[in-house]
Amino acid sequence: MYLGIDLGTSAVKAIVIDDNQHVVSESQSDVKQMPSQPPKSEQEPQMWISAVGSALDKMHHDQPAILPSVRSIGLSGHMHGAVLVDKKADILRPCIMWDDGRSTKECMELANLADFEGITGNLIMAGFTAPKLRWVKKNEPELFAKTCHVLLPKDYLRLWLTGELASDMSDASGTLWMDIANRDWSDELLKACDLDRSHMPHLVEGIDSTGHLRRTHCQRWGMRKDTIVVGGAGDNAAAACGMGIVDGSALISLGTSGVVFAPTKQFRPHADRGVHAFCHAVPDMWHQMGVILSAASCLDWFSRMTLQSPKDLLSLVKNQPLEPTNVIFLPFLTGNRTPYNNPSLRASFTHLSADAELSDMMLAVLQGVAFALHDCLLSLQEAGTDIVEAFVVGGGSQSKTWMQIIANTTDINLLLAPKGRYGSALGAARLAAAGCHQSRIQSTMYRPPVETVIEPEKNLKNAYADAYDRFTQQCEWERARWALDGTSI
Repeated sequence: MYLGIDLGTSAVKAIVIDDNQHVVSESQSDVKQMPSQPPKSEQEPQMWISAVGSALDKMHHDQPAILPSVRSIGLSGHMHGAVLVDKKADILRPCIMWDDGRSTKECMELANLADFEGITGNLIMAGFTAPKLRWVKKNEPELFAKTCHVLLPKDYLRLWLTGELASDMSDASGTLWMDIANRDWSDELLKACDLDRSHMPHLVEGIDSTGHLRRTHCQRWGMRKDTIVVGGAGDNAAAACGMGIVDGSALISLGTSGVVFAPTKQFRPHADRGVHAFCHAVPDMWHQMGVILSAASCLDWFSRMTLQSPKDLLSLVKNQPLEPTNVIFLPFLTGNRTPYNNPSLRASFTHLSADAELSDMMLAVLQGVAFALHDCLLSLQEAGTDIVEAFVVGGGSQSKTWMQIIANTTDINLLLAPKGRYGSALGAARLAAAGCHQSRIQSTMYRPPVETVIEPEKNLKNAYADAYDRFTQQCEWERARWALDGTSI
């Protein structure tokens, strides 16, 4: 059996699959959040450890025979976070998270120090890891001087599980320290941040073993001493592996953030529109990705603002056909990556009138996220990647109404699979299985059966195209209103 552990922003999910890829056990534990005000976003890594321990304790308590049968473990997690540890591997400060936007000025500084875009194929973005380290050096120089290693979030879990320092190619691609075409660290880019290879974990493919589970953990959960932990993947590459998106097709993830993901057989950067070009989690593959920082989190935010549950809010917009509302919502609660690369952009409602109702605002939230995902899809098209259908994963995919709005907006077929709800955890488990059977990568990463196909409503194509144009015009106005440093102009 094979264990997949996914470190999410709000929760840890763990699943175990057997040799036939049936899910035989699953468990989840929430991650305790730190209060923070944007653009600051941090979490305590110890909370991740507590959540993983709690999830596996529960699994072992409920099904005592499962974990002792596990042969290998795969890890996935949110990308770009900076975990700083000293020479004793003790944590020096809270992790600076993927949606932290404090390093805008540092992005500009790094652009003058090395050819980041040329070597990585990606724009320098405040959410990536490298600008975070320059921010730490400028604002917390004593902590920077004590930093012995910089780890990504899931790789800190690996250190706790195995005692080893390693990272996989897909997750490490988001640091801005990799020569992504050659799948290796870049000495030039590390030097620009006053770092070198000694600060970095060693790089592996997602299916490679990085060490064995520590004895204390084996005893805690009754696991085998020869249990290996493979490289794993960043959360989106892991979700793609879970849906068999390794050498074709596409994936849309509708979680806290939103992603449009497409694998490529060569490294194909297209930085102009904020497209991410990263290594995939499987050998000799890469991928392109468009990212919005707020997706399903917009629904959670609106739920808090209205004091109504997401379920109750979604019930307001179930009527068919789903004609677009005139109300516009920009889903930039924590800034934007694709296509604008501006962490200072903020969310807003516009075109509200006296007859607007709560249902109009709710529909605008769903539309706004759909339109932002369409931005990502168009950016990938400009990069030479045509998408005609996509699997959808993440919590937002449970809403058929939202799926229909996204299908209408993007004009592509959306595919839902029963296993899609397992998301990145399934991909991590598959990578663990492939690590034990490296000659069977393709047969391990197959596409799951499709349960539902959501097709665009052709009679609404023009209406959604017009609504998207209004959304784009509002985005351009908002970009003009906000300078890159977040001041109104």
